[in-house]
Amino acid sequence: MSRIRSVATAAATATTSAAARLNRRTLLAATGAVTLSAGAGYALGPGAGSGEAAQGTAPVPMSRRAPAAPLAPYRSGTTLATVSAPRGPEGSYRRLGDGPAWDRVVRTDLADAKDDRGARRTALAAFVQFTDLHLVDVQHPLRYECLRAQTASAWRPQEALSVAGAVSLVEQVNGMRGAPATGAPLHFVMTTGDNTDNNSRNELDWFLKVMSGGRVTPNSGDPRHYEGVQDSGLKLYWHPDAALRDADKGVGFPRLPGFLDAAIREVNSPGLNLPWYSTVGNHDSLPGGCYAPGDSYFAEVAVGGRKLMSLDESRGAALWETVKKGHDPKGTIFRDILKAEARRMRPVTPDEGRAPFTPEEYLRAHLDKAHRGRGPVGHGYTRQNLAEGTQYYSFRITDDVLGISLDTTDPGGHYEGSLGTAQLRWLERTLTEVEKSGDASYAIVFSHHTSRSMRNLHTDPRYPREKRHGGDEVAALLGRHRSVLAWVNGHSHKNAITPHRTEHGSFWEVSTASHVDFPQLARVIELVDNRDGTLSLFTTLIESAAPHRTDFGDLSQTGLAALYRELSFNAPGARATLSGEPGDRNTELVLRKG
Repeated sequence: MSRIRSVATAAATATTSAAARLNRRTLLAATGAVTLSAGAGYALGPGAGSGEAAQGTAPVPMSRRAPAAPLAPYRSGTTLATVSAPRGPEGSYRRLGDGPAWDRVVRTDLADAKDDRGARRTALAAFVQFTDLHLVDVQHPLRYECLRAQTASAWRPQEALSVAGAVSLVEQVNGMRGAPATGAPLHFVMTTGDNTDNNSRNELDWFLKVMSGGRVTPNSGDPRHYEGVQDSGLKLYWHPDAALRDADKGVGFPRLPGFLDAAIREVNSPGLNLPWYSTVGNHDSLPGGCYAPGDSYFAEVAVGGRKLMSLDESRGAALWETVKKGHDPKGTIFRDILKAEARRMRPVTPDEGRAPFTPEEYLRAHLDKAHRGRGPVGHGYTRQNLAEGTQYYSFRITDDVLGISLDTTDPGGHYEGSLGTAQLRWLERTLTEVEKSGDASYAIVFSHHTSRSMRNLHTDPRYPREKRHGGDEVAALLGRHRSVLAWVNGHSHKNAITPHRTEHGSFWEVSTASHVDFPQLARVIELVDNRDGTLSLFTTLIESAAPHRTDFGDLSQTGLAALYRELSFNAPGARATLSGEPGDRNTELVLRKG
């Protein structure tokens, strides 16, 4: 691996003498600031990172000025200050308001916490994790809302507002004055997959504009009005505009005239004022998030003019059982059902924008300069990824910390994940070279799937002879490298923090809840050196900038983002355990230095 410095260090070299840099490091160590200014580094492709400048991954300027020293912790705008909480009696639709904060929990599973560490510590890196945004085209013909009776994830009352909700999350990050535990500047945002929901081109465009800035019209088909299950007359779904006594109104969901028109209106995103990186998830790669890509029939249905909105419950239950068990990774049963139900499908306006995107199109869209935002070009992906057909890479977070983004989706189908042998060997080489060369002291690994959700070993159709490797094997590999401090992921839609200890080293697995199901959260992660033989990872959860309290008469962009959260709390079948335990939320995770 070539020795490539972070952008911030490169900029400092051009303007600051070595002596000045040394003095600055001394000052920052005393104040607890990060040793590097916020900025975006180079991305290193799967080959070894050579020639990146020629591939278009140019440095980007600092996107946010560092706060003036001395830096200080803060709580405002985070769940350390307040968290949305329900009002009123249980058993019916409940309004949200300001609730009690979640305190920070110190976890010493992997190392003891010394009493005086706070007076000496130095911040090394700070960033934000988004995960499972699920920007969803709710009118997409391949959406399987008809399985709602089997799984709450098939259709959610709030999901028509996913774009407004994601923009509000961007606004929250833009308003943060630094990292909550140290006050240090934030370096970047990483989104750990399921950025889209239906693997459709229009959703990919919406995602890129939300992250980098632009105007999004979250509508497809007929540009004049909504065509989907929420005006179908079927009582299985919440009909916000109509007087229909549907199942959700039966448990208190409100009637909101004008809701559907508001949901498909143009939304304006300012884009992140930080550099951002992207990791791919199963919903970004597979139709429905679970079926092997490339089926021409599914592609025809996606862009066509018919949509299945209801299904016999017994057939639906049988279908979902095969999905859960991964017994039909190619979607043969689903395809047969769609064909058999063709006469019962309802007409919708065809739209080529709903076509599935390929891995190559995913990469090209990220590399498109129109979506650069605060950079870097490609948001981690490079021309080398495009040439080699890979979606994994490494990138410089700071001089001391390397980031590694994995592609854990199994192209053979099913929503659980795994790694192919080639990627596993690349990960091993990358970590080994880091430790041998001294190019960085630490590594943080990003993926979509958790270690427990990497049990899918279906053969990749592109490489039928290549073995697939599950989460236990990946965790064991990471545990062999003392440079690995954390594995940051999503997929489960639940906050969970798991310690991993081996005879060679230890690391924390940090899994974060989604931004589609309640609680709708993102996570700030800070790495600090305690200067006592230990490191700490601080994790702080944040909600979107939308107010906790909603106004049913407010269908503005902000009002819709607030409704997005409240509707998600009340969604029938929603799991009440997704916020995790206190030790999975706002934490200090202590580690021994390797």
